Amino acid sequence: MVINLSEKRSLVSNWVAELRNIEIQNDRMRFRRNLERIAEAISYEISKGMEYEDKEIETPLGTAISKILKTQPVLATILRAGLPMHQGMLNYFDKADNAFISAYRKHHKDGTFEISLDYVSCPDLEDRIVIISDPMLATGSSLVKTIQYLKDEGNPREIHIVCAIACTVGIEYVKREEPSVIIWCGGIDDELTAKGYIVPGLGDAGDLAFGSKMQS
Repeated sequence: MVINLSEKRSLVSNWVAELRNIEIQNDRMRFRRNLERIAEAISYEISKGMEYEDKEIETPLGTAISKILKTQPVLATILRAGLPMHQGMLNYFDKADNAFISAYRKHHKDGTFEISLDYVSCPDLEDRIVIISDPMLATGSSLVKTIQYLKDEGNPREIHIVCAIACTVGIEYVKREEPSVIIWCGGIDDELTAKGYIVPGLGDAGDLAFGSKMQS
């Protein structure tokens, strides 16, 4: 299943437009905040499909019956670009457990690259709802590798992917390799370059959020 929040009228399309805008991109704080806000909006949408239980809450004037989230999800993010979206999800799922994955493109001199996964820290994932954030779903290779690694650590009940921009090529790859995964995105682009960059996209989300880095 793929849910594109820009298909319906909402503030998400405004935030995506600002992420893409080369003039606004100079403001790193605003760029990070827009990623955060998209993740907040998606977190709210995901929460509608989760399980709740009734609980008695004591107020100063009596007792109220309120619906409380039955189990907390595991929020996972791909370092470093996913950190702003991870924070957005934490703003809503503030009691969630967390997982961190270092997955990146290791470039070769001939222009090709492979996905390197150097570090994973995660809680018990058995029968948990896992939500993975990564601003750009391009080829889908890093996300599929991340999902497969996490599955080795446990058997999640549901896996959600949260991104700002997704490419149709990457979506199809993820759906083919992991058909049960639910993909949430702020927008979808059709073109992917030979080097694996989304067009029109928005550029390198990690660099725009945190500054440029040396290529490895």
